[in-house]
Amino acid sequence: MENRWSVLTVTTIGIFMASLDASLLVVGLPVVINELEADLATGSWLITIYRLAITILLVPIGRLGDMHGRVKLYSIGYFIFAFSSLLCVFSFNIYQLLVFRLIQGVGGALMFVNSIAIVTDTFAGRGLGLGIGINQIAINAGTVIGYTLSGVIISLYGWRALFLINVPIGVFGGIWARLRLRETNLSLRVEKFDFTGAIIFSTSLTLLILGLTSGAITSLLPLSLIVTSLIFTTLFMIVEKKTAYPMLDFKLFKIKTFTAGNISNLLNGLSFASLAFLISVYLEVVVGYSPIQAGLSLIPLDLTLIFIGPISGWLSDKIGARMLSTAGLIISAAALIVLSNISINLDYNLLLIGLMMAGLGVGLFRSPNASSVMGSVPSEMRGVAAGVRSTIINTSMALSIPFSIAIISTTMPSNGSSRLISSGSSMESLSNVTDLVQGIRNALLASAVLNIIAAVISYLREEKRQPPFSRITYPIE
Repeated sequence: MENRWSVLTVTTIGIFMASLDASLLVVGLPVVINELEADLATGSWLITIYRLAITILLVPIGRLGDMHGRVKLYSIGYFIFAFSSLLCVFSFNIYQLLVFRLIQGVGGALMFVNSIAIVTDTFAGRGLGLGIGINQIAINAGTVIGYTLSGVIISLYGWRALFLINVPIGVFGGIWARLRLRETNLSLRVEKFDFTGAIIFSTSLTLLILGLTSGAITSLLPLSLIVTSLIFTTLFMIVEKKTAYPMLDFKLFKIKTFTAGNISNLLNGLSFASLAFLISVYLEVVVGYSPIQAGLSLIPLDLTLIFIGPISGWLSDKIGARMLSTAGLIISAAALIVLSNISINLDYNLLLIGLMMAGLGVGLFRSPNASSVMGSVPSEMRGVAAGVRSTIINTSMALSIPFSIAIISTTMPSNGSSRLISSGSSMESLSNVTDLVQGIRNALLASAVLNIIAAVISYLREEKRQPPFSRITYPIE
């Protein structure tokens, strides 16, 4: 019993760190862009490239963990994470920081993917729901706490301190993992890894993000990149259908509930993951808040989401997932519409109501939707289904901020936003401030539309009462 809780502690710290760093630069991005003299589109890659690394490596690392040992890879992830964080501290330009964030994403992926798999191996048969539940709380808490914590640290010590605190924790975690964790479930199956599919998928996703962040979305270069990405996506689907061990098993999408839930997840993730980014840019650049003020302003979103999530999961066992998930998406859309009424002059009551509604909506949606999706597939396919679901979630998060940047670029070019971030909301840049506010409003409205579409799709799923969420095994999140 003691070893089980040691395993849970080690893995929870790792997945908390990996999730925390996915959102750690959101609030402080204007500060980093200003100091390193970068434009907004390039700066946004500091957030995107970390999530991109996790998305691309999710399935490959999961497969390698099955073949060579999850504990070994998990421990290595801690050390890579710590070393790359130290490199980030000493970055002198935006391009160095981008490379080091990419390496950090590799370490984060090693921890993120293997954490839940190790917990599943350790708690299988008894207490699994509790173990997985605590891990999931760590993921959500790491993501939302990153918004507030980063604002506090940047205001007190500067943005480099965000990465410096990872170093001792990462080194200690790596040593602790090696001492306390043991391999328990090495796979004896011989499977080939789908290198072709992974390369095509990675290329498609990278091209799409480049297209969304390389200028006005209506200009030639972004359109060319997006079209090329769609061609690679089509090629990926063709290749995967002919592969014996595909990266994504499209047979699962014949299950109506699985498909509806994952499409809803994709659309909601595409809109929600950029919300804190948009509000932070608005508060810091337009209103003139410091990073600590912007981070503290996001607490209503954090607390509502953390509080509602577990309750919605329990309710879905009682009344089913379809109505709760659909209601959550409708509330999320309403929240984004409320927030789209922001102006140059801050209305904090509007901001407070909008953020709390957003936390309520996403909190109602996530747990019931996860239960519905995973409960819709046969037990022997749940491992593959979890991998597909995780890939879709991380893809949506990787695309979220580039999507918002692309919307903003329709009213304001990236070089204009960079000048504005450098100068602040002064009278000289008042027209640019107005353009930026309009761009943020447009991005929020576009996100609201995505959630409305997701709500319709969510409602069309087949309602099937699932067994309690704690009985479902999730090898990968």
